[in-house]
Amino acid sequence: MKRAIVAAAVAAGFIIAVVAPALAEWPADRPIRVIVGFGAGGGTDIVSRIIAQPLSELLKQSVIVENKVGAGGTLAAEFVARADKDGYTALMTSPAHTVSAAMLKSIRYDAVKDYAPVSLVADSAFVFVARKNFPADDIKGLVALAKASPGKLNFADVGVGSTQNFAGELMRQMAGIDVKHIPYSNTPGVVTALLSGDVDYGVELAHAVRGQVQAGQLKLLAVGSPARWPTIPAVPTVAESGVPGYAVIGWYGWLYPAGTPPAVVDKTNAALKEVLSRPAIREQLEKVGAIVHVSTPAEFTKFVAAEVDKWKAVREKAGIEQK
Repeated sequence: MKRAIVAAAVAAGFIIAVVAPALAEWPADRPIRVIVGFGAGGGTDIVSRIIAQPLSELLKQSVIVENKVGAGGTLAAEFVARADKDGYTALMTSPAHTVSAAMLKSIRYDAVKDYAPVSLVADSAFVFVARKNFPADDIKGLVALAKASPGKLNFADVGVGSTQNFAGELMRQMAGIDVKHIPYSNTPGVVTALLSGDVDYGVELAHAVRGQVQAGQLKLLAVGSPARWPTIPAVPTVAESGVPGYAVIGWYGWLYPAGTPPAVVDKTNAALKEVLSRPAIREQLEKVGAIVHVSTPAEFTKFVAAEVDKWKAVREKAGIEQK
């Protein structure tokens, strides 16, 4: 018994000896910079700013959000991949991180190996939305129309290689339908095309078309998430309405550069879990279409790798050329 106690104490002392230096390298004497690769007012930016202040209070050090816009988020991703591995520079990212890894051969970092994932932060929902007079009311009806008239239907998104594009392409592949892709440069362009009837359906984040849907100007066919979305529970998933196994989710997650001390990763993970458990924070996120989703670092690592592999397979099957 005594030997066991001594062994446990030695082990505990060893753990403390290993962890303590790592924590000592992370004093609260300068801010943690959360780098966002998209502009102010976008989903990734808003989610980052919602959690920054409570994290600052909890960690007792400033957490500031910086926007480094360009190249679909890859400039920010490369900046963080090359940053010091000291816990003072993080990347708040989204599906664009894994889609870029599948789509771009020019990026100078590895979307998986060059980062130390900390946690998922929240999820958002992609929806299939149609013009209001579209003859189908769900994905099953859309697939039937497409198969009856191959090449006649068209769908819109925010451009080749975007997450919306890959989400729509994955559905097309899994359903085995022939539909024409019409890319636009931004979400307003997609919404305008749907409202005018220039396109039949599109793929967008749910909150981006919420106003038009509520006004009866557009109609939701399905949500891409694995299960029905909490804020629109009456809308079926793509999987349950004609395309079994389909699942695409929007997400936001916190990454450090690879090599960041595990103690820093774990402390940040614990702080995120605490902040995201607060009802007021959950409510703020839900107002911008996001639902809290925390994970362990290991779970997030597996998730990112699986997403990269999934989108690579979609790109290859679609014959979309890497840029």
